[in-house]
Amino acid sequence: MDQYGLIGYPLRHSFSMSFFNEKFKNEKRDAEYLNFEIPSVAHLPEIIAAHPHLHGLNVTIPYKEQVIPYLDELSEEARSIGAVNVIRITRTHDRTYLKGFNSDIIGFTRSLEGLLEPHHRKALILGTGGASKAVRHGLERLGLAYKFVSRREQPGMLTYEQITPEIIREYEVIVNCTPCGMYPHCEEAPALPYEAMNSNNLLYDLIYNPDQTLFMRKGAQAGATTKNGLEMLLLQAYASWEFWQSET
Repeated sequence: MDQYGLIGYPLRHSFSMSFFNEKFKNEKRDAEYLNFEIPSVAHLPEIIAAHPHLHGLNVTIPYKEQVIPYLDELSEEARSIGAVNVIRITRTHDRTYLKGFNSDIIGFTRSLEGLLEPHHRKALILGTGGASKAVRHGLERLGLAYKFVSRREQPGMLTYEQITPEIIREYEVIVNCTPCGMYPHCEEAPALPYEAMNSNNLLYDLIYNPDQTLFMRKGAQAGATTKNGLEMLLLQAYASWEFWQSET
């Protein structure tokens, strides 16, 4: 039986496992999708050695960047982004070859582009992790300028304390790439001046559980357009499968 899986820590819930196992069942494919909750990315070689029928992996927090030294090759996009969330495993009689891809950028751009209006020219990226790097490249592809927002002071970035109503009106697209507001911490939201938002603002949350985060609710109450990360996740999953099946 062919195997695919997900590495990360912790794995409280897994959209990918339910999605792919349902896909395999519907297509009558002799395959299964497994979760590998590992406390260190250093366990990756053990997983691959112990599962000779493992052909592909998804990678989630906190290993999207940490996994790179364990790979033999990166796709052009994964290299430019500096983060990997898909690994294709190719085995020959004498070696195992790992190639890293990034499907975050595909899912993000395809799910956001239909919401953009001509006045959407600048975006705030909340968070600085692996997903935020893919979002940055996605915004560049879509022609938007961007600014990162971090909890700590970093060169060229804003802190939450520095975000004024004027900045909210200038950077009308806001993308949450942090876990703030994710289940079970549903009553948390990034510290922003939501009262300064209006119908020109577009709030996009990579979180999909809950369906509507407090970040989204606060934005919607001010008149902003909001969207969660479920469609992005679906598009990522389709792209993952294409990467695993491709030969380039």
